[in-house]
Amino acid sequence: MTIADFYPELGDPLPIGGTAIQAHLAEAAIELFYERGALATTVRDITHACGLTPGALYNHFASKDHLLYLVVRDIHRQVDERLGVLLASAAGEPAAQLTEAVRFLVSHTVGFKRRSRVANREFTLLTGSRRQEVTALRRQLRDRFAQVILAGVRQGQFHLVGRPDIPDIGAATLHAATITTMCVRISEQTLRNYPLSVDDLQDLYSELALRMVGAPQG
Repeated sequence: MTIADFYPELGDPLPIGGTAIQAHLAEAAIELFYERGALATTVRDITHACGLTPGALYNHFASKDHLLYLVVRDIHRQVDERLGVLLASAAGEPAAQLTEAVRFLVSHTVGFKRRSRVANREFTLLTGSRRQEVTALRRQLRDRFAQVILAGVRQGQFHLVGRPDIPDIGAATLHAATITTMCVRISEQTLRNYPLSVDDLQDLYSELALRMVGAPQG
């Protein structure tokens, strides 16, 4: 089975609620943004990949930047929504929640690597309220991890590295940011050159995360 078999909704057409033509343009854009970056991708590149004339994009999106924003925003929305479901299913068990959350993010990074790379790399090109909206989604995802870690601390399951002058929530947020970043930044070199299956990577990263929060070992 593939990652898409476990999380089929993460491969749903983008943008969420869009038309078939919008989805076709978005998938072409994701492929090009992944390969070249959004700055180096032109409207003509996107429409040519879809067999359309350059002007066709403007019938469905206000601009290339608008298309980029919708794609990046909705990838984040899909991930955050699924993460919320996973955490709810293991409610009350911080170690299990953290393990499931890490395994999920790793699986998204590996199994939907084009979407993951575009969302986590190209969001920096967004400006104004669009950047603020996506930043809020990223913080919400991080804060889901932070709340799990904080619960583990309060239950005596986790023991964080920190200082007495840093509140527990501050330490939990710092650990959450570090863990989420390592999960979405698995390098292309690692994926190409190391003989690790998705399961191997999930096991490795979840163990790293549990060690980082000071969970009891084996």
